[in-house]
Amino acid sequence: EETMEDQTERFQERINDYRKIWKLSPMDLESHRRWYDYSRARDAMFAATDTDVSPWYVVDSHDQRRGRLNCIAHLLSLIPYEEVPREKVKLPARQPAGDYVEPDHPFRWIPQIY
Repeated sequence: EETMEDQTERFQERINDYRKIWKLSPMDLESHRRWYDYSRARDAMFAATDTDVSPWYVVDSHDQRRGRLNCIAHLLSLIPYEEVPREKVKLPARQPAGDYVEPDHPFRWIPQIY
C-alpha cells in the first residue's frame, strides 16, 4: 500500500523530471486531491468484503521491488504445489559449420549506452 507521503513524492518526481512527466495523468492529480475520499472508500470496501473465504491482502509497497516480490511469494504460497518429475535435458552438439562464413556486412548495431 502506498502512503500519502510516497504518493506525493512519486508525483513530485514526475513533475520535476521531464523524462517522467508524461506518466502523470489528470487522474493522478485528482487521486492526489481526493486522497481521503479514496481512503474512506477503500476502508469501507475492506470492512464489507474481507472474509476468511475471500480475504483482501495489503502489500507494503514502500519499496516497490520488495513489495512485488513479497506479493508473488505470498500468492505462490497459497497454491498447493507438487513437484513434477521431469527428464534431464542435455544440450545437443551443434551441427558442423560446413561452408558457412559470417558475412562481412555492416550491421546496424544499437549503441551500447549501458
